[in-house]
Amino acid sequence: MKTLQIYFSPEVITPEFQVLNVVDSENKAVGNVAFLFDEKKLFVYGILEEEGVGADFKDLVTPYIKGLSKAKPGLDVLSCLYVGCKKITLNDEKEE
Repeated sequence: MKTLQIYFSPEVITPEFQVLNVVDSENKAVGNVAFLFDEKKLFVYGILEEEGVGADFKDLVTPYIKGLSKAKPGLDVLSCLYVGCKKITLNDEKEE
């Protein structure tokens, strides 16, 4: 089983939004992700500086979003995630 090299570290959490730092195993910030809640939508924006842990970033964000989505069935999730300068997708869509 592969161990993740990055983790979430909460910066600000309110009922309307969450801002989480993405940190490595040495607690160094390598990016961030923000979640903004609307009645019927969840907006996700995140950027990670280091390309070497892009798969870990996707593996970390995907179950987190699934967990948040359980709070409101039928919630539309709109995301914009980047690793380095490369946009990543969460579903099994083609990466750009």
